[in-house]
Amino acid sequence: MPSTIAEKILAYHAGAEEVSPGELINASVDFALGNDITAPIAIEAFRQIGATKVFNPSRIALIADHFVPNKDIESAEQVKRMRTFAREYRIKHFYETGKMGVEHALLPEMGLVVPGDLVIGADSHTCTYGALGAFATGVGSTDFAAAMATGEVWLRVPESIKFVYHGKPSKWVSGKDLILHTIGRIGVDGALYRAMEFSGDTLSFLSMADRLAMCNMAVEAGAKAGIMEPDRITLEYVKARAQRKFKRYVSDPEAHYREVLKFDARKIGLQVAYPPLPSNTRPVEEASGVPIDQVVIGSCTNGRIEDMRVAAKILRRNKVHRNIRCLIIPATPTVFKQCSKEGLMDTFLEAGAAVCTPTCGPCLGGHMGILAEGERALATTNRNFVGRMGHPRSEVYLAGPAVAAATAIRGKISSPEQVLSKRSRKK
Repeated sequence: MPSTIAEKILAYHAGAEEVSPGELINASVDFALGNDITAPIAIEAFRQIGATKVFNPSRIALIADHFVPNKDIESAEQVKRMRTFAREYRIKHFYETGKMGVEHALLPEMGLVVPGDLVIGADSHTCTYGALGAFATGVGSTDFAAAMATGEVWLRVPESIKFVYHGKPSKWVSGKDLILHTIGRIGVDGALYRAMEFSGDTLSFLSMADRLAMCNMAVEAGAKAGIMEPDRITLEYVKARAQRKFKRYVSDPEAHYREVLKFDARKIGLQVAYPPLPSNTRPVEEASGVPIDQVVIGSCTNGRIEDMRVAAKILRRNKVHRNIRCLIIPATPTVFKQCSKEGLMDTFLEAGAAVCTPTCGPCLGGHMGILAEGERALATTNRNFVGRMGHPRSEVYLAGPAVAAATAIRGKISSPEQVLSKRSRKK
């Protein structure tokens, strides 16, 4: 039977010739991960079920990235529980402040997740790794505990929806804009418990950072997974990093999809998602002028070096608006180091931005950028629910790094062209 890439990966890990949507399977896991919010709960469950060993100490990652550097005693205790467990069970991939990066940026960068993998994570944005050609999905802490003990997970095979993008995106338009536009079209439940398979010639114009951002936000449409077939760009990225062998899967031409949606990427402009949902999107031109108090550039969606370069290009020889707090958070130590090497840090600091150590921090309203009542933030993060970044009567707008940097300069939602054209006139 012709199969999609998602179905092929799940069939292999279930030890079956093929699987069908709706089928319940027990599948072997290649990699499992948890963070400082979800892992402590999983560790407690692991001990409660009487487990005495983990399935593979090299295939588990415990990453303290949400409330770090620890903001209070409670968060310090949670990381301590992770640290103790990692030492007890010889978990190879335990990362905390100094070595830690935002989990969904760190693992691809380190080559710990590869094409063809089945990955589960006790974090909803685990779907990020679909950009590598892996089936990756978020699970609860108890499922993560069971996977640590057994190396297996129970799943229902999802239907797949194919999203086909054609044409070269316009200047400044990124994967973040494509996925925001897509979610705006189908809604936050438009792909509920389905695999979003992204394809089309547009992908050849997208960097891995763009692709990772698109798969990262598949869950914002309710998807079980976001996934892309590995191509030349994927393989170049993976081969330079992969710590183990991998297998490339592609969908059969006759594979069945619940739906096929087509987009002309040339007609998709810079996007802004208004609160309180990622689907509440509109072109930046329609959002231009909304006053903002804080700009955040970072997160597992847009904290990679490509995002930092875009922000720096717009901030260079400009100043952050006097009414704006601009936070720039490189997603991993490697990204942080590269920013320093390329002189991007000087650009950010000279512009008046604050550069923070890698952390999820403000994205979830954890720390290092909490909003007060009535304040507005524009962020390159992935969620803008009520109270997401602080006070329940604050607001979060979502956009890519180009719009974020321009907004930081003008103090209100802006396109990069509004900033660059002004700079050009000054010359």
